Amino acid sequence: MRGTEFAELEAFSAVAMRGSFVKAAAGLGVSTSTLSQAIRSLEDRLGVALFTRTTRSVALTEAGERLFAQVRPAIDGLRSAMEMISGSRDQPLGTLRLSVSNIPATMVVAPVMADFLQEHPGITLEVTVDDNLGDIVSGRFDAGIRHGWRIGRQVAAVQVTRKFRMVVLASPDYLARHGRPRVPQDLQQHRCIRFRMADGAFFRWHFEKGGKKLEISVTGPLIVNSADLMVRAALDGVGLIHLTEEYAQSLVDEGRLLPLLEDWSPPPSSYFLYHAQSRNPPVPLRLFIDFLSRRLGQG
Repeated sequence: MRGTEFAELEAFSAVAMRGSFVKAAAGLGVSTSTLSQAIRSLEDRLGVALFTRTTRSVALTEAGERLFAQVRPAIDGLRSAMEMISGSRDQPLGTLRLSVSNIPATMVVAPVMADFLQEHPGITLEVTVDDNLGDIVSGRFDAGIRHGWRIGRQVAAVQVTRKFRMVVLASPDYLARHGRPRVPQDLQQHRCIRFRMADGAFFRWHFEKGGKKLEISVTGPLIVNSADLMVRAALDGVGLIHLTEEYAQSLVDEGRLLPLLEDWSPPPSSYFLYHAQSRNPPVPLRLFIDFLSRRLGQG
């Protein structure tokens, strides 16, 4: 492959990943006109349009999607090899793109961002908070972080939190006014704050005790898609919430939220970082996995 052909494919890959000529040009350190010319040359040589362009958006055509599916692994492999050489000489370079759901964004990523970037100043960390369980490959992400039960089997996964319980929480004020549920069925007479997931479904309230499993359908005056809003509403006495205990641990320790139905908590679970199966994942991803593993070991 000639150097110009590789440059055209790298330009094509950059635009496909970022969905923008301006952002791709900035990432490659070239002008937008130079990038556009490289794409035009590639399209002319192939005889097909690779992008559909409007004044507001850039999208891959069907031919572009097929080409990108073949090109990206090769480009990533070459970039990873170059980053490994660069990292052995100086500092690892590259961008790590993560898709993280709401709660682990706060529990896992937020506490480590500053230290990770300080340890690896040549790496750019891009985090997208999204509760939708999308395909990380088609979404142009290097990895995702989700609850273990939401991750499929066709990926590599690494545990990044200690095991935690799902618990029902309420403020002392709410319990003083409405009483305390004794068994999960009592929740149907309480005001519960529901969490709507990205696919439109409600997060299910599961319970287990002595081998008996229950799924309770709850109702209440408030529906949110933000864990922070859910906790704030519980603190204000709006209703009960069902949440990862560790997410609200400081509030439990302070007595501002009280755990309920603890003997009905299902078996503990964890959050996992997952990525496409690969013998040679990108250097920034390998370093981030190692960083989180060390942090988990220290915890």
